[in-house]
Amino acid sequence: MSADFWAGYISGAAGILIGNPLDLIKVRLQAGTSSLTSIPSSYTSQFSSAGSLIRGATAPILGYGALNALLFVTYNRTSALLNSSTTGAPPNLWTTWLAGAIGGLATWVVSTPTELIKCRAQISTSSNAASSWGITKQILRTEGIRGLYFGGVVTALRDSIGYGFYFWSYELSTQLMISRMRERGSDTQEAAKVLLCGGLAGVVTWASIFPLDVIKTRVQTQITADSTTAPLLGPAVSTDGPERRRLGAVEVARNAYRTEGPGVFFRGLMVCSTRAFIVNAVQWAVYEWTMNELDPERKTSKIKDDEL
Repeated sequence: MSADFWAGYISGAAGILIGNPLDLIKVRLQAGTSSLTSIPSSYTSQFSSAGSLIRGATAPILGYGALNALLFVTYNRTSALLNSSTTGAPPNLWTTWLAGAIGGLATWVVSTPTELIKCRAQISTSSNAASSWGITKQILRTEGIRGLYFGGVVTALRDSIGYGFYFWSYELSTQLMISRMRERGSDTQEAAKVLLCGGLAGVVTWASIFPLDVIKTRVQTQITADSTTAPLLGPAVSTDGPERRRLGAVEVARNAYRTEGPGVFFRGLMVCSTRAFIVNAVQWAVYEWTMNELDPERKTSKIKDDEL
């Protein structure tokens, strides 16, 4: 495996461990009335026990590590291909966005089932909530592999747009910070630069796709009893008990707007932004550190570039 694969995997797992408690709050706020359980009114009441701090974290730790690895490998290869004619020049911001969008789209196969399992685990406030593995088995038993990809189209759209802005904002803030430091004649502090730029990239990313994330969460947290079919965005009908139709992304968005107003699409944004800054600052720091350790030539090249 390449250095960027392992750097992406390790940084992704580290980000989930740090950000899961705030992510749990974000998902419950987004799920709103579509959740099977009521949402406690205060943030502290979201956690009934120490175990609730990591509820739903198993699937993301395993899945998001692989997702992050796939993301960075695809992004790096695509970026190198798009910028092959301008070797030695700073990355073009448009090609950076495009490479990030392609990288985000490539993660669809991992991100959709990971997000679905995570969200369903997190909306439960019961102390006896099913584990990620238990939820996975239940979905496979009642809906098959297709059930794991319910909400796949809106997830792919969210990831493609979001990761485009993720790499774009990281590259832009890095270039601006280096430029300002050179103007002031100060040395670039690599750790501080990575933490700040990584945190800002996380906030910009989530701000750009938060309404899509709200819709995705509401689509994926619809649960019907023993449903046997689950199209990616189309309706699914339960064959046992009362007929219940799962709504597609457009219907979910319309219903949310009609019943709760436009503010529903930004519910939980403050919590998400706080989490995004912390998690992505750490993720980029871990990624850069791991890459430098696994690829010493890259570290030497970066030092030379900063000195130019």
